[in-house]
Amino acid sequence: MKKLILLFLIFSIGHVYAISASLPDSKKIYGSINPVSDSLPDVFAKNHADFLESKLRNEAIIKFGTHQLPDNPEDWVKYRTNLRKTIIQKTGLIVNHNLPLDIKETGSIQMKGYRIKNIAFQTRPGVYATANLFIPDGKGPFPAVITMPGHWRKAKFDPEGPQQLGHSLALEGYVCLSIDPWGSGERTTVHGAFDYHGTSLGASLLNVGESLAGFQISDNIRGVDLLSSLPYVDPKNIGATGASGGGNQTMWLAAMDERIKAAVPVVSVGTFESYVMRSNCICELLPDGLTFTEEAGIIALVAPRAIMMCNHKQDSAPAFLPFEMQRTVSNALPVFKMLGVEKNITYQVFDKTHGYWPENREAMLGWFDLYLKGIGTGMSKKESAFELLPEEKLLVYPIGKRDPGVQTTAEFCEKRGKELRTAFLNTSNLNALEKQKELRTILRINEQSELKKVHQFERLGGWDRFALETSDTKLIPILHLAPADPKLGYMIISNTSGKKGISAELISELKKKGQGIVIAELSGTGESTSTKEIANNKSMVLHTLSRSELWLGRTILGEWVKELNVVTDFLKSNYKAQKLSIDGNKEAGLAALFLAATGGNVDDIIMRDAPLSYQFDSGGSLDFFSMAIHLPGFLNWGDVSLAAGLSGKQIRIVNPVSMSGQKISGSNLNEYRMEFAKMRAKLKKQGETVFN
Repeated sequence: MKKLILLFLIFSIGHVYAISASLPDSKKIYGSINPVSDSLPDVFAKNHADFLESKLRNEAIIKFGTHQLPDNPEDWVKYRTNLRKTIIQKTGLIVNHNLPLDIKETGSIQMKGYRIKNIAFQTRPGVYATANLFIPDGKGPFPAVITMPGHWRKAKFDPEGPQQLGHSLALEGYVCLSIDPWGSGERTTVHGAFDYHGTSLGASLLNVGESLAGFQISDNIRGVDLLSSLPYVDPKNIGATGASGGGNQTMWLAAMDERIKAAVPVVSVGTFESYVMRSNCICELLPDGLTFTEEAGIIALVAPRAIMMCNHKQDSAPAFLPFEMQRTVSNALPVFKMLGVEKNITYQVFDKTHGYWPENREAMLGWFDLYLKGIGTGMSKKESAFELLPEEKLLVYPIGKRDPGVQTTAEFCEKRGKELRTAFLNTSNLNALEKQKELRTILRINEQSELKKVHQFERLGGWDRFALETSDTKLIPILHLAPADPKLGYMIISNTSGKKGISAELISELKKKGQGIVIAELSGTGESTSTKEIANNKSMVLHTLSRSELWLGRTILGEWVKELNVVTDFLKSNYKAQKLSIDGNKEAGLAALFLAATGGNVDDIIMRDAPLSYQFDSGGSLDFFSMAIHLPGFLNWGDVSLAAGLSGKQIRIVNPVSMSGQKISGSNLNEYRMEFAKMRAKLKKQGETVFN
């Protein structure tokens, strides 16, 4: 296995080097003229669009090989303790076992051999989860299993998987708690509209210092609290299972809560490396994860308790293919061996598509019988026939009559965002140097990119064409037009849609002024867009790249700041540019602002369609901005006005909007004018922010 991984690494690293090394002499990269926006030419040919994707995949492969688990019990104890602490910090996980559960039962259904209760219970102060509780007939105490539905459309009562688990477990003598994941089932934005909890909605939790993964782990730990509190449950014999996103939750719960005696994650265990540039949900993201661990480390946290993984040959998700699971098991197994419990980790591979099929349930029942009941051999057990129920019988609340305590992602982000902004705006003393340093940390700018090499191609359509190769092996395609007079300086234009998103009028206006023009297509935009991102729909723009960068300990905005800095260095060193301005739309405008706020070499900024605050709002469209906009802990740090104040530059914001793209005007705009001005005064910084 190790030899295979090493060969893969050598091949992949060589592939990146070959692409970069071929640039200066390759004739294939000369692109055809693009008729959009004043006939702006391409820099690369289309076959170069996946360079960034290859780079990130190769980085992830390298990271996979660097995470070795301790090989002695003493070091393992230290590693395990530190790893759990880091996970809590990175996910924003909050655990409060003393919080009253305040269980609210809204209905009960008697089945043959068991009954079902529809309940809600408190997971955080004032925050409630909806669930179904399956209870076998008799006194007990019974072993119990918490099931996590993952991404089934109707969550806990979906008849295609989650509901089947509850019936099957109850008939075999297990109490089963099936809990709606945060943002799913009865916890969606609109009660009864079973929408997806990921993309920008789930990612919005990052801006207030939380994460969708952290919320789910918190909820599920509280679910174990609930099971442990029931008189008919044996608290020493509790298991966990789920498929896909629910299998992912199973892994995290078992790793973080030692009360889980046995776990069965289905179609979910792979490698963190395989998540990079793959379209997994934001709920499966561990921010900065690959900087400190691999999935084998999480599985190893389950030891000495029991875990059986089930993956499928026909799974459509590359990250969950049996090969990826086997790599993780191979790396986690030595810890189980070291602790003398090698038999407590195993896996099964089924010739099935993605899902929780009867074969999986029978394997799960046999595993739980062995580890939670102490009977059998752990082999598959035939399940009993059961009756599925219509969703209305398993609803905790009638559609449209949900208790206000069942908070949604939107409600939580809006409320928490207001709390953080109020605290920030009431801060009397701000240390500019400290806040600048903190912003760099939030952006994940650990070191600057430097200009390593300039690849120049033949002039086309009046434009000079370059690819700027950076010290961190990136390629930034740029178009260059010299100013009529060096004193006029340069306008660097960056558009989230690439050069095709730049209006011909803007180019024409700058040409008339005689100002130099540089068009830079940043990572994931224009010619730097991978085919995976191109294939995504509108609501998934930069979804894959944003998550991948976070796995690797970076952010899209931080990378764009570094890339814009390389462009300004290029103009200063190669063209002796006297004045540098940046015109960016949406997230690209924010990147320009953050460059100035962190001390970058820029004189003034134009931001188009940019947000005046990271405060969550749902009045417009959550897809107005891409996934690139989200920054872990940004509102814990401050807000856009603080970044503007730190810049000390002249800033013009054209068509200022909210985080959902709503235009800000009138009295609301005046409030922001005062906020931005006060922030500069607090920081004693020059410059002005003008809104148009």
